[in-house]
Amino acid sequence: QVQLVESGGGLVQAGGSLRLSCEASGNIVSIKAMGWYRQAPGKQRELVATVSDGGMTDYVDSVKGRFTISRDNAKNTVSLQMNSLGPEDTAVYYCYAKIRRYYYSSYTDYWGQGTQVTVSS
Repeated sequence: QVQLVESGGGLVQAGGSLRLSCEASGNIVSIKAMGWYRQAPGKQRELVATVSDGGMTDYVDSVKGRFTISRDNAKNTVSLQMNSLGPEDTAVYYCYAKIRRYYYSSYTDYWGQGTQVTVSS
């Protein structure tokens, strides 16, 4: 069994910062990619940022220069530092990880339960 547990969401004023963290635990052999999605009310879930096992990162254009994703491979954690937040960043943020549970198995996507980020104007 694998679990992804997020922390760090909350309410912040526009221009403020928040840091999201996510830890993957359970029967894990390796993690290929980790990242964050978000879903605002009435909108589709969108990919915010990803980081590969080699440390390569990618961001959606709307957060470039404001958000930074980082990863600790030894601890199976991924974090998202969010600066200069605006109301448009309000959403439920979901951690995800592409995990291999056994040496003979393929990679499978796992998701956290989501954490609410609310930015007031």
